[in-house]
Amino acid sequence: MTARDELLQHLAGGVTSVCHCWLVTRTDGERLGFTDHDGDLSFDGHVFRASTGLSAGALQQTTGLSVDNSEAVGALSDASVSEADLAEGRFDGAEVQSWLVNWADVTQRMVEFRGNFGEVTRKAGAFRVELRGLTERLNQVQGRVYQAGCGAVLGDGRCGINLASAAYRHAAEIAEIDVLGRLRIESGTSYADRWFERGQIEVLSGSSAGMAVMIKGDRLTGSGRVLDLWHGTGATLAVGDSIRLQAGCDRRAATCRDKFGNFANFRGFPHVPGEDWLTAYPASTTLNDGGSLQG
Repeated sequence: MTARDELLQHLAGGVTSVCHCWLVTRTDGERLGFTDHDGDLSFDGHVFRASTGLSAGALQQTTGLSVDNSEAVGALSDASVSEADLAEGRFDGAEVQSWLVNWADVTQRMVEFRGNFGEVTRKAGAFRVELRGLTERLNQVQGRVYQAGCGAVLGDGRCGINLASAAYRHAAEIAEIDVLGRLRIESGTSYADRWFERGQIEVLSGSSAGMAVMIKGDRLTGSGRVLDLWHGTGATLAVGDSIRLQAGCDRRAATCRDKFGNFANFRGFPHVPGEDWLTAYPASTTLNDGGSLQG
């Protein structure tokens, strides 16, 4: 008899002693165990701690290809899930496995859910996380898409740009952080204005070391470069922290040609008609001479 069969037999008995256990594996390899039981549980070499205060929401499952989904609610704690970790994105895309367990005999258990962290919200010392099933990955676009912009990711095999080159990345130290969270560095003035826009910053030292954040704006000034971020790194950045800037790409054909000299590897269709052209119709106020509608 399997562990699942034993649990089902226990559930059929009328009086049950079950709880949920979660194993969260972050993308950096860190593993954390949680349970909504009032005491710690252990199995398969993992410890599932009750002190985290995590509890389960409703689990929605289907027999088709619809995405299974659930949610979990817990208290923020430095010992388990801290607000800084969530803000830094350390739990983004984390893998989740959930069991229904007989806490009186943990050998009686079955997997209820497998998937990944989805949207995470935090408020008043607590967090709520959406759990998305494995079929969520089927919602991602596969194959090549016909679009005006490039379909490759800067630096991947289809793009071919070597981002390790000094032409596309620069190490620096934070010289100033203003009240709006913008960073100023005194070096890197040899790169053109907006060179790192849409790129990313990798934090090399300090409390956010190892994290990356996207660059919204990059302006070359008389005192260095000013970098505007799409969002903060969560942990506090400080003057003197080491960072590495990586060039960005807006996926336009002109950028691929002029900035990177890589138009031979451009993976878009810059002349494909847009939605406005596809839905255009003759009007009395425009010239209808049989010429090109794209001008």
